[in-house]
Amino acid sequence: MRNSNIIRVFSAILICFSVIVYNGLDVISLYSTTPDTKQEVFINYEEEKTEKENSTETNKTVKTEEKTEEKEKTENKKEAVSAAANVKGKIAEKYVSPYSASLSYDKVYIKNSTGLEINIKSLLNSELSFKVKKNDSPQVLILHTHATETFMETDSDFYTDSYTSRTTDKSKNMVKIGEIVAKNLNDAGIKTLHDQTLHDYPNYTGSYTRAAETITSYLKKYPSIKVVLDLHRDAITGSDGAKQKLVTKINGKKAAQVMIVMGSQSGTVKNFPNWKENLKLAVRLQQNLEKDYPTLARPLSLTSKNYNESLTKGSMLIEFGTDANSLEEAKYSAEMVANSLIKTLNTN
Repeated sequence: MRNSNIIRVFSAILICFSVIVYNGLDVISLYSTTPDTKQEVFINYEEEKTEKENSTETNKTVKTEEKTEEKEKTENKKEAVSAAANVKGKIAEKYVSPYSASLSYDKVYIKNSTGLEINIKSLLNSELSFKVKKNDSPQVLILHTHATETFMETDSDFYTDSYTSRTTDKSKNMVKIGEIVAKNLNDAGIKTLHDQTLHDYPNYTGSYTRAAETITSYLKKYPSIKVVLDLHRDAITGSDGAKQKLVTKINGKKAAQVMIVMGSQSGTVKNFPNWKENLKLAVRLQQNLEKDYPTLARPLSLTSKNYNESLTKGSMLIEFGTDANSLEEAKYSAEMVANSLIKTLNTN
């Protein structure tokens, strides 16, 4: 009986030991044989967390961009509605072909409104009565009878109530165009003076009289001046009431067409005996403009006017585009006119 009890106790001890050993092995297996599995589970969790965070950030960015884009669209719509509400009129592009002129010879095209007989070949072959010199004495005077004439700030097909065709801001009116031409001439060694007087402000009436006084004053102070350039801007309205901007493309870029306007002793004009001397210079410039930049110049306009051109034998009036052209188009034309003028003055 005693031995039997001992055996039972011993068996129970063995069973308990076996259970302890078995469970111990499971614990050891968990921590010693599967570390990669635990690490992988941890890594996967971190990756999931990162992906979620990235996804959240991406969604935030997309939503922000969408909001920004929507805001820009709303603002653009507001601007468009505002602009449309203030639209005063249309602007139409127009190109004036010089080649339709009734009078032409060797790339010189003239619209003759005087009734005078003009021989372009003879004018081109005749020598000028002066020669421009490259020294320290002023040779050219640039001024503006209508200095406040201005341009559109942008290339547009409409204008609004806020637009004005005149300004005293010299960075936006004809003074800026004169500044470009003067700089190019001076850089080429042709001493040029640029008068920036606003002869048409505050009163438009009497502009030519005041400009004549300015020219006379300069000629008295600098008798070396041979060429006087009066730079203007045109204005044209079509039959439909739209403002017309005169443009052509030179080297793929829009330019305001230019026009040389010359007076003569005809009609009621009786004080301009030397008008042909001025015209000799004008046809040479017209020819060089067409050779250098085809289509930039409209036909030279010969009229029964004086325009203060009787004050010298080398005076010209040049129109740059219209009030519907952009300032940039006019500035580009000023660069080209200056280049052709330099060539003209250097070869005579």
